[in-house]
Amino acid sequence: MARKKPYDDGCATAHALDIIGERWALLIVRELIPGPKRFSDIKAALPGISTNILANRLAELESNHILVRTKLPPPAASQVYELTEWGADLEPLIRDIGRWAARSPGLAPGKPMSAASVMLSFRTMFSAERAGDADMTLSLVFDGVPHRATVSGGALAIELGRCTRPDMTVSGDPNLLAGIVYGDLPIKEAKKAGLSITGDEALLARFASFFPLPDKADVTAPG
Repeated sequence: MARKKPYDDGCATAHALDIIGERWALLIVRELIPGPKRFSDIKAALPGISTNILANRLAELESNHILVRTKLPPPAASQVYELTEWGADLEPLIRDIGRWAARSPGLAPGKPMSAASVMLSFRTMFSAERAGDADMTLSLVFDGVPHRATVSGGALAIELGRCTRPDMTVSGDPNLLAGIVYGDLPIKEAKKAGLSITGDEALLARFASFFPLPDKADVTAPG
């Protein structure tokens, strides 16, 4: 694996780009934010990446101490990739980049998103003002993986795991939920497309209103 030429610049930003500036690197980190994943899981979440490139990026991120390879306990005993504590510190950066890029006039809506990407976008775009005094727990099951989303006290928490008594359960394609939240997709149409919803649909509509997209950036020259 050939090493890229470093920037040879003393700025820490240049060093950061040496570590995570390669194509796909930050998206791999994004996929690992919820928790460890197998190689095949990462590949499935990033269908545009080749097997060789993914293997190379994982090796680079490991050598730069962003992630480590570990094994799940039996009976799974699968090799997985997991962010180091330092690697996990990239989440706020990725969220800030996403918030900034959401204002881009060139951002094309409707492109597919992975479950991890949708969950991270919710944490990025959540509006405490919109949520107000909402108190709800949703079970979101995507790609067979359960997520617990809790809105309480003007804060949103999303983590891996099952809910014992959720107010609502949503399962299926995460892009259909993203369409409801960001693309004005009617809940009725999302259900026709295969999204399974158990619970009060009015609660889902209220949840969807907590994630306003920012206005597009003014790209005219100042002055």
